[in-house]
Amino acid sequence: MMNNANHPFHLVDQSPWPFTGAMGAMLTMMGLIKWFHQYNQSLMMLGFMILILTMLQWWRDVVREGTYQGLHTKAVTKGLRWGMILFIVSEVFFFISFFWAFFHSSLSPTVEIGSIWPPMGINPFNPLQIPLLNTAILLSSGVTITWSHHSLLMNNYNQTLQGLFFTVVLGLYFTVLQAYEYQEAPFTIADSIYGSSFFMATGFHGLHVIIGTTFLMMCLIRHTYLHFSSAHHFGFEAAAWYWHFVDVVWLFLYISMYWWGS
Repeated sequence: MMNNANHPFHLVDQSPWPFTGAMGAMLTMMGLIKWFHQYNQSLMMLGFMILILTMLQWWRDVVREGTYQGLHTKAVTKGLRWGMILFIVSEVFFFISFFWAFFHSSLSPTVEIGSIWPPMGINPFNPLQIPLLNTAILLSSGVTITWSHHSLLMNNYNQTLQGLFFTVVLGLYFTVLQAYEYQEAPFTIADSIYGSSFFMATGFHGLHVIIGTTFLMMCLIRHTYLHFSSAHHFGFEAAAWYWHFVDVVWLFLYISMYWWGS
């Protein structure tokens, strides 16, 4: 790419990572199917490793472009902001589909499930136990990430680091508790529409928590290398937006599926 471009936009160099990422995603999907049918995880693990390596190297390139080469100008950052906003909007509609399925089935339960909700034979979770604790954890993590963001705007390195660290710890704690909840669940994803809608919605939310925690871990590592400043930190801001989205979705999940739905 020519260094003397007379425009503020970033024309991305040729990169192998979109291709390797697509190959890794395809192998992971095929490996999942193989695991379900043949109980063999080898192809899934290969695809997963390719995805991990692709992410690390692609993120490395983006960090180089934005932090060291100065290619993330105001015009580029504005485009990145709109891209993140539209991505979060698409995620909102993704979760709306799960809520739609849940409320469609719960507000007019069919004869096949006993015309009651929860269906006959389903023993739902107590919303005042682990689900309430997980709600407190995610709300607390929203406070810590906001604290970290404001500290970054004030150029306070230590408090930014502390806020990010506590947010990552709370995200990991949430994931551990949800894994324990799944392990102790009195019903499965195969138990009528209740099990399907519950595990699909909470499972995909849990996946988003893992993705968001990974996002914040990368920001924590970058912060230790002084990649962020009060005026140039969109990577951190995007992670914070995503984490707040995860928080809000969980509140809707808790109120509808754990509290009202039980």
